Amino acid sequence: MKVSIAMSIDMQLLAYSAFICILMWVPYILLAIKTFGLGRMVGYPVPSYEGLPQWGQRLYRAHMNLVENLAPFAALVLIAHVTGMANETTALGARIFFWARIAQIVLHTAGIPWGRTLAFATGWAGNIIIFSQIMGY
Repeated sequence: MKVSIAMSIDMQLLAYSAFICILMWVPYILLAIKTFGLGRMVGYPVPSYEGLPQWGQRLYRAHMNLVENLAPFAALVLIAHVTGMANETTALGARIFFWARIAQIVLHTAGIPWGRTLAFATGWAGNIIIFSQIMGY
């Protein structure tokens, strides 16, 4: 028997964030295959992305940045969910994190330094909001 449980907005945004992270490598890998050739990309050692056009290098770095920031976001969302502390404020923090990460990816890939930094800091603030709710601050 399948039990259906409604997913909170926090958990939905965690799932969407993970899905974006799963897909982000596709454009820069396809660009790397076009630039370096399939044989070089499937061989070892893995080529450096330094030979890619600048947008491809920036997308790679934006992807790595999301990978680094997804773990703390996931931990916070899961802790809020498991402890029953997920609420409108944690949902707000999750929304802020998610949309700031989308902005950071776009702005980083486009090469807009102040914009990407502001988006990163905004996403960080979303995590702080969730953390504050969990800890009761």
